[in-house]
Amino acid sequence: MENSLLWVERYRPSTIDDCILSDTIKNTLKDLVKDNTVPNLMFTGPAGVGKTTVARAICDMTNSDYIIINGSDEGRMIDTLRTKMTQFCSTISLKGGRKVVIIDEADYSNPDSVQPALRGFIEKFAENCSFIFTCNYKNRIIEPIHSRCAVVDFTSPKEEKPEIAMHFLNRCGEMLNNENVTYEKNVIAALINKHFPDFRRVINELQRYSTSGEINAGILANIGELNLDQLMSALREKNFQNMRKWVTNNSDNDPASVYRKIYDKLYEVLAKSSIPQAVLIIADYQYKSAFVADQEINLVACLIELMAECEFV
Repeated sequence: MENSLLWVERYRPSTIDDCILSDTIKNTLKDLVKDNTVPNLMFTGPAGVGKTTVARAICDMTNSDYIIINGSDEGRMIDTLRTKMTQFCSTISLKGGRKVVIIDEADYSNPDSVQPALRGFIEKFAENCSFIFTCNYKNRIIEPIHSRCAVVDFTSPKEEKPEIAMHFLNRCGEMLNNENVTYEKNVIAALINKHFPDFRRVINELQRYSTSGEINAGILANIGELNLDQLMSALREKNFQNMRKWVTNNSDNDPASVYRKIYDKLYEVLAKSSIPQAVLIIADYQYKSAFVADQEINLVACLIELMAECEFV
């Protein structure tokens, strides 16, 4: 992938040792493939932590033929099962080993149609194929698939997060040096701190900020914490224009993080009688954010409902 335009592809690790993971997770993964075969696996955890990267690395390390299927492509998934996956799973590997099907974003596949069909595939092609499922929310995947897989949670233990962040900081420095981009280490650290553990997001942001050939303190204003006071003032005053402006200015933040911080802040600015309604509203729109095409519109709709239904103090 050295010639890839995207840094996330150009610098994608090819072995488990090269991945930025906790030692606990690395050791678990090595134990699972120690006999050089791939069992059925389910990788779960936050976005951008390396689940798909590890799946691909395992296939490379075990010399396995593999394909990657996008589980979130709901409209074409059943046709993919009937054609592409059937053809791949029913033929012998040219490398002589087992084949592997990586189902990416499996938690977005339909639990009433696609997932039961995948369960059938696991059983039908058990002698020839292994399956690796990646997901952010394992509770969205039906139990029969859980029971057929070894589940690995990519959520890093709290005590290991500083060390992992430091390893990733060093990796970012190596990437930037290789790209001949000058940088200030504290700026990179601030970017990692904002988006941790979403390493993919950090790398994409680094590539975006590096277009001038330099990453310095001038971008700190862009990666600072959310200014929720401005938003709360707009909601209290029922000022749609200012609210929408705030959403636009903060649209590059992770939606789950935004909803969480709004939730935490509302306890300070709402009448106690309005808090239960606010929690229900936020929970509803946070859930919808996993499926909507436009995150900005979804967040604006949530804030409009908060303005209309809740009493601010």
